[in-house]
Amino acid sequence: MDIELVTEGLRFPEGPIAMADGSVILTEIEGKCLTRVLPDGRKETVADTGGGPNGAAIGPDGKIYVTNNGGSFEWIKNNGLNIPGPTPPSHQGGYIQRIDIRTGKVETVYGPHACEGGRLNGPNDLVFDKTGGMWFTDNGCGDEDGRKWGAVYYARPDGSKITRIREHMISPNGIGLSPDEKVVYWADTSLGRLWALDLEGPGQPGAQAGFQPARVVCNLPGYQLLDSLAVEAGGKVCVATIINGGITAFDPNGSTEHYAFPDLITTNICFGGDDMRTAWITCSSTGKLYKCRWPRPGLKLNFNA
Repeated sequence: MDIELVTEGLRFPEGPIAMADGSVILTEIEGKCLTRVLPDGRKETVADTGGGPNGAAIGPDGKIYVTNNGGSFEWIKNNGLNIPGPTPPSHQGGYIQRIDIRTGKVETVYGPHACEGGRLNGPNDLVFDKTGGMWFTDNGCGDEDGRKWGAVYYARPDGSKITRIREHMISPNGIGLSPDEKVVYWADTSLGRLWALDLEGPGQPGAQAGFQPARVVCNLPGYQLLDSLAVEAGGKVCVATIINGGITAFDPNGSTEHYAFPDLITTNICFGGDDMRTAWITCSSTGKLYKCRWPRPGLKLNFNA
């Protein structure tokens, strides 16, 4: 696969959104900001978010929603790489933000204690369904004393309702919907596992089978970590893969194929272009954004701007 470097010098990029004008808006987690990358590689700051902005998506109101982990990483510089480390003692939880693209105004939609029964430890990634509902993951966080649980949530973007759909998860990360929106997928970082939860309707999970929180699509062999994801129009789930740096495409039947990228910490992918076959990939430890022609078209998201 031929890949093209779009820009570099980013401070741990994540959450890319392919915009209608050909630019890409992404988060810089260490940079604590939302950044627009123009087709020629120039960068413009859209908004200063504070905390640790991770996932980003256009909502039904045309604004950008950000899963902000609240600054849940210390940063480790190792042989020229930028690596997220343990959670600092100052961390107080994460939140969901709404950002006006034109003005850069930042609002908090859900704070750390918005959902009864536990705080948002490290909101990570999100996707909107056709009704405008928002699925998002909480990756949890960890320090020298251990790890705080992650979870999967469903919420309304106006701040009126948030529901914890699955809790006591190890490290939920990327999240996406099948083309028919009858399945929500999420990747678990530490387990190297892709989960699939069958839905009865928007935000409505099917019956839980015993203690199993969802179906296991596939566990990757060896030591591979999973990050954020995007879904193809044909239903494959493309998950950024750490250590085995690149993108792993999971078929719903459990088979996989891997596309290598030049960064051990490849974190996300999004699709765009007229035929949805242009893919943008964040290679985070080296601070770079690449693009390529993907073998198959990506799934067009429900909202764009």
